[in-house]
Amino acid sequence: MQKLVLASSNAKKLKELAALLAPLGIEVLPQDAFGVPEAEEPHVTFVENALAKARHAARHTGLPALADDSGLCVAALGGAPGVYSARYAGEPKSDARNNETLLAALANVTDRRAHFVSTLVLVRHADDPQPLIAEGEWHGEILREYRGEGGFGYDPLFFDPESGVASAELPPEVKNQRSHRGKAMAALIARLRAEADRS
Repeated sequence: MQKLVLASSNAKKLKELAALLAPLGIEVLPQDAFGVPEAEEPHVTFVENALAKARHAARHTGLPALADDSGLCVAALGGAPGVYSARYAGEPKSDARNNETLLAALANVTDRRAHFVSTLVLVRHADDPQPLIAEGEWHGEILREYRGEGGFGYDPLFFDPESGVASAELPPEVKNQRSHRGKAMAALIARLRAEADRS
């Protein structure tokens, strides 16, 4: 596999995943390069949405497709925003409004535990009966104010206790190692290498 389509038009997500897959010699192309419309994400779990997005992109392009469905799960909010993380504040999608909505929801809450989830699904073709699925989690807590200039989404509000900084304060290469997406990608790469060794 030398080329695959990423079932997303998020430039920052593309950059993150392309950097992680580069050592395998796999070129990652965004779905908008092929004019693929965004897939419906009607499901309540990360894995179902990721699978729907991957099959959609593979069907439109004829290429293997990788989809990431990820989000933030906050303990005090019963796991919300969860699969609705990107649209937590409604349409149109807005990181700034999502962050403000989260801060408002937690205004008087002392339990600020939260974790990011990333579920990656790779299909070799649209009707792949055995997609490769990998998950990663990143545990921390929600800050009361913004910190850092990097990253995207909820990164300025997510505090990583192990490094002692917000996700948005981490250099990209460190974030790639520590993050939910980095952990999911490490698991997926291990699966890909095992599959290559068998063939």
